[in-house]
Amino acid sequence: MQLYRFPPFARSVAAGVALAIMTSGAAWARPDSLTMTCAAAAGMVASNGAVVIGTGPNIFDRYVNSLRYCSGFEQLKPEWIKTKDNPQCFVGYTCYVPTRENSFR
Repeated sequence: MQLYRFPPFARSVAAGVALAIMTSGAAWARPDSLTMTCAAAAGMVASNGAVVIGTGPNIFDRYVNSLRYCSGFEQLKPEWIKTKDNPQCFVGYTCYVPTRENSFR
């Protein structure tokens, strides 16, 4: 009885899939503002343009540095979050759709 042997290509694909499954958890981790300094959090938004930052257990938001990271009719709203060294750290803005009730102008 002869055993079936996978071709080398199939083995490499299987190894790649296994590696992707094992490392996918780390790829989805978002930065936590409570473990960062204010300068680090603000710098991350400034250098990346748009970042999702966690601000507590199961609490997160997307912070941007300019209107170009918002879509359609969205506008900018300044945001301050709690960091390791500052309870009110200005990190950038969030995008929001203005309505009559939430207009800041």
